[in-house]
Amino acid sequence: MRDYPTNKRMMLFSGSSTPQLAARVAEYLNIEVGKVERKKFRNGEIYVRFNDSVRGADVFLMQTCSPPVNDNIMELLIMLDALKRASAGMINVVMPHYGYARQDKKAEGREPITAKLIADLLQVAGIDRLIVADLHTATIQGFFDVPVDHITASPIIAKYFRDKNIKKGVIVSPDVGGVKRASILAKQLGFPLAILDKRRPEHNVAAVEHIVGDVDGKEAIIFDDLIDTGGTLVEAIDILLNQGARKVYAAATHPVFSGPAIELLQSSRAEEIVVLDTVPINCAVDGKKIVVLSIANLLAKTIKKVYDCKSVSDLFKGENLV
Repeated sequence: MRDYPTNKRMMLFSGSSTPQLAARVAEYLNIEVGKVERKKFRNGEIYVRFNDSVRGADVFLMQTCSPPVNDNIMELLIMLDALKRASAGMINVVMPHYGYARQDKKAEGREPITAKLIADLLQVAGIDRLIVADLHTATIQGFFDVPVDHITASPIIAKYFRDKNIKKGVIVSPDVGGVKRASILAKQLGFPLAILDKRRPEHNVAAVEHIVGDVDGKEAIIFDDLIDTGGTLVEAIDILLNQGARKVYAAATHPVFSGPAIELLQSSRAEEIVVLDTVPINCAVDGKKIVVLSIANLLAKTIKKVYDCKSVSDLFKGENLV
């Protein structure tokens, strides 16, 4: 970590993946998004230049891992290098969705642990702190030797469903690995928990085999960290309805929405699919079927806490953030 004197001024910049989200965060913070010049050479190489002086400033650089994922990660690394060489006081990366998070361990021989590689790249490029939302697994925090503020959007989702006044609900974890995440939402809403037993024979393919818990006659809310292709989610929705669930909702922080996911979800039997804007959705969606809530207020409050050297965890006590 560099030991530059700081003017104690906050600066917010955005990469190519988050201009709209950064603008909303800046509005909450009552600041301007900094100006960045960026272009690509004909061979695909990325060029970046900050048009504002960052010397001594507390810089918050926002970039999410949306398609094209690899280009956005490379752009982030280049921006970090530029900030470091321009003598920024503190470089805080705000990454709403952490890319390669599902590659957090070796399941078979001769596989990479790409989530750790991303952490190494960010640190070598000059990061001083990471702010990230709903990691696929919390153990990724341990891949970093710099502070990581791991925030969760579950209170935002909990408030949305609380406002629906669901009397007889159940929170459903889509697999055993997501039980802790789902149990937090279940506690916030005061609902019981059910678990789907899911097997994954290959990448982007999963099969739901049976349900642990009671969903009969209840309004079920499937809660996960992300929705990718949507195939397993649609299968889970059908299984819950076939097992007697009265209605089925789905909620996730990150709308990755690969391939025909949006069409698949919009034609599903779910009442609603609720997601956050951690990943931009770059096509029209049926707003009655796919509901997009904003994480901007939470990110802004987290940035302010970090800037003021105050506890981020205080945001998640009671109803402070919503």
